[in-house]
Amino acid sequence: MARLDLADEIVEVKKNQRTDYSATMNLKPIWRFSAPAFACLVALNAAWANEPLATFQPGQVWNDTSGKPINAHGGGILLHAGVYYWYGEFKEGRTYLSLVNKTWGGTRVIAGGVACYSSTNLYDWKNEGLALPSVAEDPDHDLACEKVIERPKVIYNAKTKQFVMWLHQDSPDYTAAHSGVAVSDSPTGPFKYLGSFRPNAGVWPLNVTARDEEPNTTNFLARDFPGGQMARDMTLFVDDDGKAYQFYASEENGTLHVSQLTDDYLKPAGKYGRILVGRSTEAPAVFKRNGRYYLIASGCSGWDPNAARSAVADDIFGPWTELGNPCRGANADQTFFCQSTFVLPVAGQTNQFIAMFDLWKKWDLQASRYVWLPLAFDADGKPVVQWRDQWSWPVKQ
Repeated sequence: MARLDLADEIVEVKKNQRTDYSATMNLKPIWRFSAPAFACLVALNAAWANEPLATFQPGQVWNDTSGKPINAHGGGILLHAGVYYWYGEFKEGRTYLSLVNKTWGGTRVIAGGVACYSSTNLYDWKNEGLALPSVAEDPDHDLACEKVIERPKVIYNAKTKQFVMWLHQDSPDYTAAHSGVAVSDSPTGPFKYLGSFRPNAGVWPLNVTARDEEPNTTNFLARDFPGGQMARDMTLFVDDDGKAYQFYASEENGTLHVSQLTDDYLKPAGKYGRILVGRSTEAPAVFKRNGRYYLIASGCSGWDPNAARSAVADDIFGPWTELGNPCRGANADQTFFCQSTFVLPVAGQTNQFIAMFDLWKKWDLQASRYVWLPLAFDADGKPVVQWRDQWSWPVKQ
């Protein structure tokens, strides 16, 4: 398609709305300070702002160790050599709504690349810079600023000694639906971009039926068989045996695919299955507990929240059984106004997990926040994510 000029493409921009309490309450000053005392208070406030966190505070502004808000959206975590690395979308600049996405409200900012942060305690994060920058000088490049760079995940390959990044790479109108791959010898990058593609071209899924292979106007699996399956929202999962898998929203976001990767983690291995068929599922987050595979995800409603869903399987390729909404507490029916992105097993703690969500701000995407909550299991073995205003390890029930 022809390149769209951003000046023509932007049709609507809104600023994030904030309440100015000083204007509405007409408060009068009560305290008066001398200049030295006021300077002392300012210094104390700055020091408190940069103090290491002792708790998780879901939905609040989360600053890095330099005092700036963490900028790593739609991300995931890698634990390597005792250090956690958080990779996510770098979102900066004005939020706009383009003509090509106006029908579904797909606001966005110029793609900034993939950010990386490091931590040894999960509370305090150091900004390691852009592990994979976007490309400003070439509008035709996969990583061009005007294109889509979303849901980056990084895994480590013990055989090749490489860090492998997969991400959702797309055209501005989201019709390309590609998976992008990059590699690095270091967890903080720079990552070398290898290119993008639609997975599993010319390959039928393990659970294909004769009807699935019949071409028709609504059979997107058969339509995309020759050139590869659509791949949008995605995550990566490495099993106990070292085999890696990509979960991605496919078939016009109607069905999830789980696809095994080659031993070097760089390509599909030609073995995949369709799961949650026809359920319109995105934002997958996958983890394993007691030999069973679990998934937390969302429905498809753009930036607007919906009720989360969960599922379980004894085999990674399925069948997967839905378990309902795992969220509990106020606004659980809307996933606390959030969307899933990753489930992190906590190192050194058996069967302890953190469910990671993004609190999207549709009209000010760079101000979107993070909601991390402990994930537990009920008496029936179903995952439960209970809202907490503040929490820390060990979790108090």
